[in-house]
Amino acid sequence: MTIEYDEKGKFYTDVITKLPIACLIQTTTHLMRGFVHVRQGERFKNELERGEAFLAVTNASILGSDKEVLFSAPFMAISRTQIVWVMPAEDENEVSKG
Repeated sequence: MTIEYDEKGKFYTDVITKLPIACLIQTTTHLMRGFVHVRQGERFKNELERGEAFLAVTNASILGSDKEVLFSAPFMAISRTQIVWVMPAEDENEVSKG
């Protein structure tokens, strides 16, 4: 990690602060829940519109048709081409249960 200082003492670093947003993600085959991390001061939509091939999701769970958890992982990269829709979750506690 590099830290640079300007003449006023303000420092700059290559570490990007992100805030976790609880969300539901519908892919072409499954409903998922987890946390998408958004850069501080930016909108959720900005993270979705990045030109990267995959969307990073933490505390990810893949749900079955009966909302039962089929698979969980601390991290999952989802191909953006497979995403149908994404929305912030109503209850953050529901996401962290998965």
